[in-house]
Amino acid sequence: MAVCARLCGVGQSRRCRRRQRNDQQEQGSDSDMDEEEEEKIVGQRRSDAGSSGGPGRVAAVAAAATAEPSDTCEYGSGHNTNRGGSNTGPPHPESLMELPPELLVEIFSLLPGTVLPNVALVCKKFRQILNTETIWRRRCAEEFGMREDLRKMEATGVSSQDLYVKLLHPYRHILGLWQPDIGPYGGLLNVVVDGLFIIGWMYLPPHDPRVEDPMRRRPLFRIHLLESKKATVECMYGHKGPHKGDIQTVKKDEFSTKCNQTDHHRMPGGRQEEFRTWLEEEWGRTLEEIFHEHMQELILMKFIYTSQYDNCLTYRRIYLPPLMPSDLLQPGLFKGTYGSHGLEIVMLSFHEMSARATKLTGDPNVPAGQLTLDVDLSQPVDLPELDQQRNIDVLSRIILGIHEKVQREVEQPASDTSACVEHAEEEADDAAAEETEVDHGACVDACQSGPSGSSSSPEAQPFVLPLGVMARNEVYPRTCRKCFYGTGLIAGHGFTSPERTPGLFVLFDEDRFGFIWLELKSFSLYSRLMDHLPHAHAPSMEPFEAMLRNMQSWTS
Repeated sequence: MAVCARLCGVGQSRRCRRRQRNDQQEQGSDSDMDEEEEEKIVGQRRSDAGSSGGPGRVAAVAAAATAEPSDTCEYGSGHNTNRGGSNTGPPHPESLMELPPELLVEIFSLLPGTVLPNVALVCKKFRQILNTETIWRRRCAEEFGMREDLRKMEATGVSSQDLYVKLLHPYRHILGLWQPDIGPYGGLLNVVVDGLFIIGWMYLPPHDPRVEDPMRRRPLFRIHLLESKKATVECMYGHKGPHKGDIQTVKKDEFSTKCNQTDHHRMPGGRQEEFRTWLEEEWGRTLEEIFHEHMQELILMKFIYTSQYDNCLTYRRIYLPPLMPSDLLQPGLFKGTYGSHGLEIVMLSFHEMSARATKLTGDPNVPAGQLTLDVDLSQPVDLPELDQQRNIDVLSRIILGIHEKVQREVEQPASDTSACVEHAEEEADDAAAEETEVDHGACVDACQSGPSGSSSSPEAQPFVLPLGVMARNEVYPRTCRKCFYGTGLIAGHGFTSPERTPGLFVLFDEDRFGFIWLELKSFSLYSRLMDHLPHAHAPSMEPFEAMLRNMQSWTS
């Protein structure tokens, strides 16, 4: 009885049917076997057929799911040494068919929902057991995070199996982060399981210049089960509530949305009312309150361009960057100030000795998908004293000195690396003799140290913007951790004459950094998105880097 209890996972008080049959047929054969001998046989059985529970059993069921349907489902090697002969040991189940239904329910609950349809094809008994709500409730909870919502749903008469089979499984491929194809403007869409719906939320930056505020969300579409238990797609664009829509899978990692009732997007007051409503949502103010004429033109241009799509868009999948042990800080998404263009969303990622910020939203000058910041982590910068930080000429000498040195290193052959080191050592001696030449010290550190190199900068040092540098947000941190040389991408309207110009990357803390654009004499402050983004992380660095390359080609 102990062997049967251990195999089936039940207590001594619960006897399996196979043991009862064998007790009636072969009373007294080997019922007095001691505990040690039972353990030995159980060990032999496990070595042939895998463990009676856990991953081994799950693997066996998965293998059975891919096999041809049959009346019996042999478990493990399926040895049948007791048929037609005398028993030499205690009886054991020789197939999954002989396991108790409650144990099969537990086993099937451990399998991914994607293989359960194949399990149902194995035999009639498996098909009947797979109608158990416990199995599908567990799949909904573990794969899609649904827990409390399931109880509310089941109270309405919709089963967990219907929810999984007709809604969650068919649309699982659109969960995660996506970038809409809206020309240079781009965007950020997050598709999630939200209650009893699958909802596509468009993430919008806070109103300029409040970069520390949380993101704004706008629903673009939703999918849910109607009373007929059929998944229905609805467009949420406009101000008249949900209406008929459609979703089409174009190809892998790409899908499109279409509104079938675009008249729901129109407003009684015509385009003028639509523009006023859009402006209030997008910028939080009226056009009269925006006095800068160039800024008014940019805003009007964006409204005309984006409104023509009527929520009929194509989306391409994007990933959050994976975290590496050597990363300067947690990579991810940040909101940043971009002058007259307002706030934009960038993705910060690390690639060995460089940090890169890629635009997810863009503007007519530098479109979405482009590399807006490229920071050289091998070129740390020691800031001068606080009073000298206010002088833009001092900062320019430091940054431009590093910029020229980096350009020379790019142009010279790799065989001249030793000469660069000797030159750096000579500059280090000069810097020690002339304390005011702080750019020499930066050059030495640049050649000899990495992100966490031998820089003498304290963990937190005073920071202030130089006079003459324009900042959209005057409320920025007055201390920083580290600074590095980097370049920022600028271009003319229509992404004409793009050019990388030198600047200073300033790390304030884990959730904020800044960039001083020397040529533009402007400062951008970036703050981390704190939103939870499930189904968004890249499986590894290789597909993430391939995605970055594709993003640049979309808008180039």
